[in-house]
Amino acid sequence: MKRISIFSIIIALGGMLLVNSCEKDHGYYDPDTLNREFPGDTYAYLQSKPGVYDSLLQAIDRLGLESTVRDSAITLFALTNESFQLAITNLNNIRALADRMPEYIATIDYDHLDTMLTQYIIRGKYVSDSLELQDGRMLVGVRHGYPMHAKLTRSTSSGFLQGGPTLIDFSDTKMSQFRRDWITTTTGSINVATSNGIVHVINNDHVFGFEDFVSRLTYIPPPPSLFRLIGGQWSTSRENSGGPNHIESAQFAFDGNRETKFLLGSFSGAWLQFELNEAAAAGAYTLTSANDFPERDPIDWNLEASHDGEEWVTLDSRSGEIFEERFQIKVYPISNKIAYKFYRLNILRARSSTMQMADWSVNLVTNN
Repeated sequence: MKRISIFSIIIALGGMLLVNSCEKDHGYYDPDTLNREFPGDTYAYLQSKPGVYDSLLQAIDRLGLESTVRDSAITLFALTNESFQLAITNLNNIRALADRMPEYIATIDYDHLDTMLTQYIIRGKYVSDSLELQDGRMLVGVRHGYPMHAKLTRSTSSGFLQGGPTLIDFSDTKMSQFRRDWITTTTGSINVATSNGIVHVINNDHVFGFEDFVSRLTYIPPPPSLFRLIGGQWSTSRENSGGPNHIESAQFAFDGNRETKFLLGSFSGAWLQFELNEAAAAGAYTLTSANDFPERDPIDWNLEASHDGEEWVTLDSRSGEIFEERFQIKVYPISNKIAYKFYRLNILRARSSTMQMADWSVNLVTNN
């Protein structure tokens, strides 16, 4: 019988370990995607997790979405109780400063709740593999067709890039084609399959509403625009270099659509003017920031009024104004009770050598 030395065994085992190690170590950890199945519909899945999705179920019930979540082919980016709690707490902290009563899911404005919640309920079934595209995938909200976006990613783990668990980056596009304008959150767990859909669970630190919850529920809309109510003719001291029919010409500062804008390069000042069909007293005016590049926002301006377009009175002056968000409407009340036929916005300075704005309007006097 041939004797095998201990040394030979050690060499053999070492070789096996080396081969196995070389076969498995590709520089990252690439686990199989975890797919779980629940024997019921998506609504029943949420009910099966008491203490986790109670707030989400309450919102679904209030909006009459139970049948959609039970029967329709959907992908749900599920929000835990913590996401709603963060949003409600932020809102009520602000309301407390104004000595206003707290709000809850059962009492907040129905339309705003509906708009925000249906962003998380997507038409169609999308498992994680279907989102593994270079640019991700555009998705559509179930009730209002709001554009959302999802992309499969891997987190960093064990010192390897993309070596950790598979996650989904889920984004509110803010109706913008530019990714820099998007607000993104991340999933905690993914690919829970129900009888009618797919559930991906949003991380607990996500605030319901993609940063819009508080602003939506504390926003006070401006009084009606005199441009719309009365009508008239607009004019400008300087037009976009592409001419009056360009997609960023002055006409788009008057159209009431924040998705369009007026843009001027080599900016050193300009005015926008509106002649009403009949004289009216303006008690406020608004400016709306455009979709991108905050450094193009106007920063200094004044508002003037006239009876004949020749003699002008200054109604308001602003200096160093800042727009904190894109598409932000700022309302500026003015102390005016006189009916004028002409109103003019003199934009004196922008934050850079290019100026852009989405909209300008003058508005009715209010009782506030």
